[in-house]
Amino acid sequence: MILENQKHLFSFPEEITYLNIASQSPSFKAVEQAGIEGVLEKSNPHKITGHHYFEPVKEVKQLFAKLIDVEDYNRIANIPSASYGLATAANNITLKKGDEILLVEEQFPSNYYVWEKLANKFDATIKIASMPTSKENRGENWNEEILNSISDKTTVVTLGNIHWANGTLFDLKAIRKKTTAHNALLIIDGSQSVGALPFSVKEIQPDALICAGYKWLFGPYGCGYAYFGSYFDNGNPLEENWSNRLDSENMSGLTSYQPKHKPLANRYSAGEHASFIYMKMQIAALKQVLDWTPNAIQNYCKEITSEAVITLKENGCFIEDDNFRAHHLFGVELPENLNVEKLKSKLKKATIFISFRGNYIRLSCHLYNTKDDFKKLTDCISSCL
Repeated sequence: MILENQKHLFSFPEEITYLNIASQSPSFKAVEQAGIEGVLEKSNPHKITGHHYFEPVKEVKQLFAKLIDVEDYNRIANIPSASYGLATAANNITLKKGDEILLVEEQFPSNYYVWEKLANKFDATIKIASMPTSKENRGENWNEEILNSISDKTTVVTLGNIHWANGTLFDLKAIRKKTTAHNALLIIDGSQSVGALPFSVKEIQPDALICAGYKWLFGPYGCGYAYFGSYFDNGNPLEENWSNRLDSENMSGLTSYQPKHKPLANRYSAGEHASFIYMKMQIAALKQVLDWTPNAIQNYCKEITSEAVITLKENGCFIEDDNFRAHHLFGVELPENLNVEKLKSKLKKATIFISFRGNYIRLSCHLYNTKDDFKKLTDCISSCL
């Protein structure tokens, strides 16, 4: 599938150049409308019946399961944040003294603190696979460093499909093969990739995949998704939500307390995950992402950024090699002779929105962006040299 620009589906002012979806996605018009319908439904609570607590939840799980190539939607949990999903996973892992949890350097805080806490609890060790200092073949060498860091001491490997700040691609197939050989768990944070980069649970077979829903999945802030593999089938949830128990659809019999949870990952869904407003927005968002397809989104982003990448490199910027980075999100190391404060001022005047990470900028784009957006950006950078 070849996609054309989809800006007509969004409500962006024409003068805005938004290259920061990795921080927060905009809602497209269908998601806006779904949210309004949810608010109006809440204004008429007499119309909210039992099935509202269950059927939309089932549909959301089915849509997300399809997106990540999972046959059984019961392996999907509804979570309010990536940190909730990661904490759920950590809550069901027991370590021994001296065991190692492998992370990559400068991992997002929510995917660091939870493992630091787990390591401290069992007197285990956090091991960091550092980003190579040399820029030559950096992505390739970083992947090699990760693989070389996995040993018989490794109990958990946890990382994103891409690095959240610079877009470096991690070879999940090779990492899964190595973790399997050493009986280590693989926990993936898909918050910055799932929805814009093709991902298959069948192919990678992670033990868990955790995703925030408000970035590349276009959901409201406060929603997310988690896939849990067989290791977690009989684990302990962080809370005891009534709707996660068997036969909870029989609302007249809720005090006939049920000792069993619904099957597989259903036990891990957060309380009030059936939010009547959020569910409508999430359904609209996931349907559109599935219609676009992550592969077509990735190809579109590659097409609109290719000329800008060449220009930025000619201006002395460093960008990871194409074969070892994503195209929807990537980092640009600015030249040392560039005045960052001057650049920030110029970007503000030009109404261009990006993320700064020290001497790096993080660019993240989608189907509402064009080559012209990146031309505006490269012109601003060139003028500051």
